[in-house]
Amino acid sequence: MKKFYPAIYQKTIHDINYQKLKQKGIRCLLFDLDNTIALLEQEKLEESTKKLFQTLKKDFQLIIVSNSPKKRVEYYAKILNCDYESSALKPLTIKYRKIKKKYNYKKEEMAMIGDQLITDIFVGNKMTSCTILVEPLGKKDLKITSLNRFLERHIFNYFKRKNIMEKGVYYD
Repeated sequence: MKKFYPAIYQKTIHDINYQKLKQKGIRCLLFDLDNTIALLEQEKLEESTKKLFQTLKKDFQLIIVSNSPKKRVEYYAKILNCDYESSALKPLTIKYRKIKKKYNYKKEEMAMIGDQLITDIFVGNKMTSCTILVEPLGKKDLKITSLNRFLERHIFNYFKRKNIMEKGVYYD
């Protein structure tokens, strides 16, 4: 179960202590898209998210890594002026290895930020030194994600029984 345990757990991407990540030597932030940066059916980004990305670009390489198709991911990457990898097939590590090689990062210099234990945190724990779980922005998910959410509930229950972590109790 350790493979599903995030190093950091915050409510949203806006609540993460990015200065602390910089101090740890993190240089690259990998963001999930759906329900992490934007709602599933949202076409406009919140101004606060655009501002956050502008600020973060001063200290980090920002890359959206999403299972969504290229058209959707590219749209948001253009708005946020950042790189992206679409159709990532998370929890497979193909796109992560590609990013690591392309930008010549060490795993200790990368952090994965996402809203799902089964995809984002699992693959992040295999490929990076730091994983950050955030709450989903909305309740609407793709059909496949519904299965992941079902499994997540069991993982959260296990973590709570073992006094490891509890849903909604944030830490960094």
